[in-house]
Amino acid sequence: MAERVVVIGAVALGPKAAARCKRLCPEAHVTLIDQSTRISYGGCGIPFYVSGEVNRVDELQETPYHTLRDAAFFKTHKGVDVLVRTRATAINRAERTITVENVDTGAVSTVPYDKLVLAMGSSAFKPPLPGLELAGISAATNLEEAEFLRAEVAAGRVNHVVVVGGGFIGLEMAVAFADMWGIPVSVVELADQILPNFLSDGLSHMAVQDLQGHSVQVYTGEKVLRFEGEGGRVARVVTDKRTIEAELVVMAAGVRPNSELAVAAGLAVAERGQVLVDEQLRTSDPNIYAGGDLASVKNLVTGKPGWFPLGSMANRQGRVIGTNVAGGSATFPGAVGSWGIKLFDYAAAGAGLTIEAARREGFDAIKVHMNQLDRAHFYPERDLMTLELVAERGTNRVLGVQGISPNGDALIARINAVAYLLGHGCLVEDISNLEVVYTPPFASAMDIINALGNVAENILAGRLVPLEAEEFATLWQARLQGDVYFLDARAHKDAEAMVEKYPGEWHSIPQDEIAARIGEVPKDKPIVVLCNTGLRSYEAQLGLAAHGITNTRSVLGGMSSAKRLGSKI
Repeated sequence: MAERVVVIGAVALGPKAAARCKRLCPEAHVTLIDQSTRISYGGCGIPFYVSGEVNRVDELQETPYHTLRDAAFFKTHKGVDVLVRTRATAINRAERTITVENVDTGAVSTVPYDKLVLAMGSSAFKPPLPGLELAGISAATNLEEAEFLRAEVAAGRVNHVVVVGGGFIGLEMAVAFADMWGIPVSVVELADQILPNFLSDGLSHMAVQDLQGHSVQVYTGEKVLRFEGEGGRVARVVTDKRTIEAELVVMAAGVRPNSELAVAAGLAVAERGQVLVDEQLRTSDPNIYAGGDLASVKNLVTGKPGWFPLGSMANRQGRVIGTNVAGGSATFPGAVGSWGIKLFDYAAAGAGLTIEAARREGFDAIKVHMNQLDRAHFYPERDLMTLELVAERGTNRVLGVQGISPNGDALIARINAVAYLLGHGCLVEDISNLEVVYTPPFASAMDIINALGNVAENILAGRLVPLEAEEFATLWQARLQGDVYFLDARAHKDAEAMVEKYPGEWHSIPQDEIAARIGEVPKDKPIVVLCNTGLRSYEAQLGLAAHGITNTRSVLGGMSSAKRLGSKI
C-alpha cells in the first residue's frame, strides 16, 4: 500500500480520489495540490450562478450540508493536506518527486510520492485571435470568471453578449444571459450546427428554433476573425460574415487537456494530448494515475480511444482511482458519453453516436426519428418528445440515442436507460423489449423508448420505408406540380387546413379509408405519406403495399417534427 499519495488538481476528480483513498486507507498520507485558492467546486454550475438561479458563488463550493469545501475542510473532515496557490512544474518519475512552485512567492520545493494522481482537467481553447486580450472577454471556466460575468451584467454595463462556440458551455451561458437577464445574445459556431457530434443535424435545428425564439441569434458555419475594442474593452466581434456589437464575449470554443506535465514526464498521450490510461486508470507509468478531462478512455460504442470531458465522469473516475491508490483493484471500462442540456422551452440529451458520427466511424448506420407523447395519451399533462435512435444495418446493434423534449426529466430518464445498454452492446430488439415503469402520469403503456425500438426494427426489416422530416421539408418546398403525390393519413378535420391551402397538391385520405379509396392513389408517382407523428402514415404505407403500391415513403415524426424543424408548410 502506498504511504504517500499526491494528487495534482483539486476541482472534481482530485478531491474525490483523495477523499476515497483516505476512507479506505486512513493511514495513507494524501496531499492535494492546486494553483488556485478555491478548490472542489461544481464548475458545471457556473452558468446557473451567472444567471442568478444560484444565489451565491460559494454554493458551488459547498457540500449538500452547506459546509465550504476549502483547504481547512479537507484537512479537518477528510484528513487530506492541501497545498493551495501551488503550481506543479515537473514530475521526476525516477525519484518519484514533484517540483512545485508557490504562485505568490515563487518559492520552489519538491514533494515526494509513492502514487501520483493527475487531475489537472482541461482549459478553454483560446485561438490566437487579434484582440483576445481585451477586457470583457472571458472563458467562464472558474469561479473568478463567473463572478466577473455576473458582476458585469448586474451593473448594467452589458447590452449584448457574443458567445463563441455552440457547445454545452456556450449554449448554457447564452441561456443564462438571455433568460434571466433579458440580454440579447449571439452565438457564433464554426461548425455547420450547434452541439456538433452530440445532436444530429435535424435535432440541432430544433434546438436552434428554441434558442432563436428567446432572443438568442445563432450563426453556424461562421468563423470569428478578430475582436475590436474601445478604451481597452471589447466592443465588437468580427466574423467572416458580419460584425456584431458586444460589451461581453464568452469564449466557449472547446477545451484542451492540461497535459503539459504528463507530456514533459514522458507519459503516453493520444494525438490531441489526452493521457492514455488502462481500465484501472493507470498511465504508462504504473505509479501514476489520470482521469477526468485529462485522460482518454475507451469508447464503448466504437471500441476506440475516446475523450469525454464531462464532470460526472470525472467524479466517477475519481472514486475508481481513490480505490486503486488505496490498494484496491477497481476498474473503469470506458464510456458512451451521456450528456444533457437545458435550453429554454426544451431540453436535449443523448448518449453514444449521432448518425453523422456513426457514418464517420465507418458504420452502415440508419437514424430512426420519432415523436410520441411522454405520458399516457389520455393523461391531461403531456408533451411530445422527440427521440432518435442510431443503429447498424446487418447487426441491429444500437449505436446511439438522442432526443429533445419540453420535459427534461422525462427525456433524461429515457436516455439513461439506453445509455447503460449501449455500453453492453445492445440490439434494437433490446430497446423494443426494454422493461420500463408504466403509470399514466409518467409514461405510456407502450413507452416512447419501446416504440422507438419498434420503428427501428420495422425499418431494418424493410417494412417501413422512411423519409426524414428534413428531407420531407426540402421535397415539399422544391416540389413541382404533380411530380410527387403527398398523402395525408390523418383524420379529415386535421388535414382540412392543408387541403384548402394547397388544393390539388395536398391529398387527404385517412389511414382507415385507404382500402376503400385505393383507386384515388396514383400508381405511377412516388408517394409521400405523413400524419402527425408517423404512426398512421406507417400503417397507411402498409395498406398501400397490400394493394400493390410500394413506391412510398413515410415521414418519420410526421407534421410535428416538420414544424419543430421550422418548416414553412
